[in-house]
Amino acid sequence: MNSKTKRLTTTGVLIALGVILTLIKVYQLPYGGAITLAGMVPVIILGYKYGVKWGLFSGFIFSLIQMILGATTSQAFAGMYDPEHAAISVLKIVLMAFLDYIVAFSAIGLSGLFKNRINNDTAALAAGAGCACFLRFIAHFLSGWILWGSYAEWFFTDVMNNDTGSKILSSYSGQLLAIIYSAIYNGSFMLPELVISVIVCVALISIKPLKKYILTED
Repeated sequence: MNSKTKRLTTTGVLIALGVILTLIKVYQLPYGGAITLAGMVPVIILGYKYGVKWGLFSGFIFSLIQMILGATTSQAFAGMYDPEHAAISVLKIVLMAFLDYIVAFSAIGLSGLFKNRINNDTAALAAGAGCACFLRFIAHFLSGWILWGSYAEWFFTDVMNNDTGSKILSSYSGQLLAIIYSAIYNGSFMLPELVISVIVCVALISIKPLKKYILTED
């Protein structure tokens, strides 16, 4: 098997593993987003193993699969369509697909940004994993702010029905309230995802046979 075939095979297997792991949800948020069983790690490994360009390609393929799964299982896509404002709805669906899927999951492949820039491979992988997860958070944050910011007041009133929600509502309004809402909602699942991903990556690269596998293309 030549190196190109090995790379394609490895990529297919790890993307498939990533998809399976994302379907195993530790916690599912009611309006999109979930804490998974290290679902981003296989793509993070691909980005570190083969570099940024291949990582982005792998992340993009991963994003398309996630988008297909999201379109068939998520209420967000269906909830966006409004026959009376069809043109606006289509634009929102396109933006959601772009930010919440293509940009968010493709960014995971940027995990190789610090390879050969930080001398310690464990630290480089951990930094790359953390950076990739943070970039995914930014994509979800922008989507939450731009597309779902109008739900902020309802969220803090009916969903986050506590003293903290009341204080936020009494202190902020408009776009700032939408920003806080998006940061809290998306951070509630992306922060645990980041922590889990970094811990798992560090654990994997600490195992000698796996470290060799992660660091070399063979």
